[in-house]
Amino acid sequence: MSGSLWIGTYPDAGVAGSGEGIWRVGVDAATGELSDPRLVVETPAPSFLALHPSGRTLYAVAELDEGAVTAFAVSADGLVPLDTRPTGGALPCHALATSGTLHVANYGSGHLTTFGLAADGGFAGGPETYGNTGRGPDSDRQEGPHAHYVGIVGDEVWVSDLGTDELRRYRPRSGDVSPAGTAARLPLGAGPRHFVTVGDAVVVVTELDAGLYVLSPESGAVRARYDATATPGHHQPSHLALSPDGTRLFVAVRGVDVLSTFAVAEGDAGLEHLADTPLARWPRHFAVLPPVTETDAALVVVADQQASTLTALRVDRETGRGTTVGSVPLPAPACVLPTGTA
Repeated sequence: MSGSLWIGTYPDAGVAGSGEGIWRVGVDAATGELSDPRLVVETPAPSFLALHPSGRTLYAVAELDEGAVTAFAVSADGLVPLDTRPTGGALPCHALATSGTLHVANYGSGHLTTFGLAADGGFAGGPETYGNTGRGPDSDRQEGPHAHYVGIVGDEVWVSDLGTDELRRYRPRSGDVSPAGTAARLPLGAGPRHFVTVGDAVVVVTELDAGLYVLSPESGAVRARYDATATPGHHQPSHLALSPDGTRLFVAVRGVDVLSTFAVAEGDAGLEHLADTPLARWPRHFAVLPPVTETDAALVVVADQQASTLTALRVDRETGRGTTVGSVPLPAPACVLPTGTA
């Protein structure tokens, strides 16, 4: 069973605008083999990608001091640029597309930006920007707000702010949102990065104290905290995601460069660490692909940014250990997104 992946990249030479772009890579879901990496379009610093629910429009942030986002029409031949809009913030690093709204987190300025979308995914309004104030105890990383991730929790939009140690809450409206206060406050210096809904809880991975915090979404109270990895060394977690059946949680941890696997308990989102699988250098983001059969182990495709490698792991369900089943060189991969097509 074959498919393909969109890959967003960072500037290979370290200078935004130096020719980096969006790649397409083939993937065999049965074997994990990765093949035919192809640069589809050049666009500056497309460090994160999002796909419209229609599947007809792909969005790529431009992680620049004057942030922007570009909409591309998805065609059989690749990607056709439609429109580029400024985000009104600095260093956009994450995007989430719903049927009527594109949400963008601007790391550098801390802003959430929203754009209204037409039925086909084209821009129909915006940008609307929503800022934040505050700082944390880490003077190097928390000198001000740093919006890092946008997600849906229940019927709300939440934004994790690494700089202020909080998750902000917004209520969706037609094409934009309405600020609704603070959803949760984490311990000072935690540095919330990404989060995922697990059962009746929200699990947040924190970049600065390398934790997994289990939150009650109604109150924002912390139910439990777990270490993001059992491997000793420098810990700088990046992304987390669930297996398709919701029973396993995967966490990429830079520094020690591992994929950490947890079993998820039913009901209360309790976590049990199973294993750490070594990766190439600086795993920034990954995608978990649906299994071909119900008995298949999970296939996780990881963007190893500083190794300029895309790696596919088959992760054993019982042990949580991964085996490398595919790998291709690719310049500074930063985001892995299934195309949804063969």
